Amino acid sequence: MSPVPATITGSAAPVTDARGRALPGLNPFSLGLPARPGAGPLARRPVRIALGLLVPAALLVAWHVVTTSGVVAPYQLPSPASVWTAAVDLAERGLLGQYVAISTQRVVLGFLVGAALGLAVGSVVGLSRLAGALLEPVLGAIRAVPSLAWVPLLILWMGIGEDSKLTLIAIGAFFPVYTTVVAALRHVDAHLVEAGRAYGLRGARLLGAVQLPAAVPSVVAGLRLALAQSWLFLVAAELIASSMGLGFLLMDSGQNGRVDRAILAIVLLALLGKLTDALIGLAEKSLLRRWA
Repeated sequence: MSPVPATITGSAAPVTDARGRALPGLNPFSLGLPARPGAGPLARRPVRIALGLLVPAALLVAWHVVTTSGVVAPYQLPSPASVWTAAVDLAERGLLGQYVAISTQRVVLGFLVGAALGLAVGSVVGLSRLAGALLEPVLGAIRAVPSLAWVPLLILWMGIGEDSKLTLIAIGAFFPVYTTVVAALRHVDAHLVEAGRAYGLRGARLLGAVQLPAAVPSVVAGLRLALAQSWLFLVAAELIASSMGLGFLLMDSGQNGRVDRAILAIVLLALLGKLTDALIGLAEKSLLRRWA
């Protein structure tokens, strides 16, 4: 039996044979369509993880070579082995775990408070023109204030306890969430909102059932930025007469000339930041599967 000739009815129409049947492999949504160019091995998680570890491994090797060859003096850049020894020393004295735990606790609490406030205020400003006219100029000005500028004021208002540190981290987490929520809510498809209203949804029910789910990708992106910002503000927060935490370790090491401990603090901040970002990434996949 001779093959039935294919018919192309237009650039956006499916490719069919003479009987009107879509031909596998020749249509955009056909299961027989070849893989997207460039996806290939990069679509596999183990490959992406291996590639992600490639650059850190190369940097570690370069660091080791530079320090052991004498190109840089040890008091300026200790070797990776010296940094590891410093970590073991702090761990044996029971300090490293405490520093990591207290810094993580401060970041998590400050992030949760700041993100919740950013979500609430961003929703109000994003949905209300009056609230936007009243609050946007003030919040835009406060957003431009550097983190260290808040330190003396928070000490005067709240003292040197945990409240001032958590407040500073919350300020850092607030603005990325606030900014992305405002922008995302203002760009939700108007037809989607109208459909929600047609089903009788109003106010908070419309926000929770239609508008926020439609803005989930942008909101999650804001949360990831806020979490990264929280780690940045942690160091500034632990400048406030702190005696524990990775920020304290960083500052104390700098004052005492312990470059190995300072590098250790930076490496731990980077690892913890990446770990918490990965957790947000897992939550993002779950949220996108449910709402996006």
